Amino acid sequence: MTVEATTERVLRLLALLQRRPSWTAAEIAAELGVTDRSVRRDVERLRALGYPVQAAPGVGGGYQLGAGTRLPPLLFDDEEATATAVSLRLASGGTVAGASEAALRALAKLDQVMPPRLRAEVRAVHGATEILVGPGVEVDAEVLVTLARACRDAVRVRFGYVGRDGQESERTVEPVRMVTTGRRWYLMAWDPDRDDWRTFRLDRMREVAATTWRFRAREHPDPVAYVQRSVTGAPYRYLARVRIHARADQVRALVPPQVARVDDDGDGWCLLVGGADELESIAMHVARLGFEAEVLDPPELREAAAVLARRLAAMAGAG
Repeated sequence: MTVEATTERVLRLLALLQRRPSWTAAEIAAELGVTDRSVRRDVERLRALGYPVQAAPGVGGGYQLGAGTRLPPLLFDDEEATATAVSLRLASGGTVAGASEAALRALAKLDQVMPPRLRAEVRAVHGATEILVGPGVEVDAEVLVTLARACRDAVRVRFGYVGRDGQESERTVEPVRMVTTGRRWYLMAWDPDRDDWRTFRLDRMREVAATTWRFRAREHPDPVAYVQRSVTGAPYRYLARVRIHARADQVRALVPPQVARVDDDGDGWCLLVGGADELESIAMHVARLGFEAEVLDPPELREAAAVLARRLAAMAGAG
């Protein structure tokens, strides 16, 4: 067999190992049309190239691609390569500190080896796409990794936290999940000192460190819903509740989840809950939705809406 044929077979073996977690030697031999002995030789060739192929003995054993000390080259099919390239282009303008440069380096490597037809497709998608929302607050990539591991391993984390008033305090919490709105990253965690669930902005954390103190997982609220309630209401001076004469999905299409929470209220109405430091800004945003609205809380929002209405009427009269 020629060197080219052997190389092609080894690459096909690598593609198989990346397709699913485990293969038996017989399954691989059948896929490649070779003997079990050839499979063993090809596995050794992959190991020599740095791919950590692990073998489990016995009837239920087989081969699987494990994690090594360095990242070996990967094989992508057309869909995977296109999706990865598009994602890297988006990540180059993301909110993780240092990730933009790393994404551009990875994209340059991938772009260099992509077939011209795939490269053209990726550039077409990029050329036809604009990002409407501006860049958010950057967070340290190492903080993300530390918190992700702590969530996975159920260990407490310790960090300094800068509150809205600028005061820093030492916190030790039991992390559950990170949630991103696309502009900011948040951690939902149980705070033993407060005996309650809390939401923390990652960009306000300092010197994040995982401890060796493991904790038992407890029942917790839905992280996405909990963080949304926290970021749409708690940080603001006013919390408004407004009934909107429209379906919840219609209003959600117009209101980003980090701005307000929208719940179904029955009979063709929905309930919008959101916060702001100025009541007139709430009135303006509700009016811009274009639906009939009924203010529930706070009562002062009705007066703010009346002031806004008089100003708009004056503008129309001046025209």
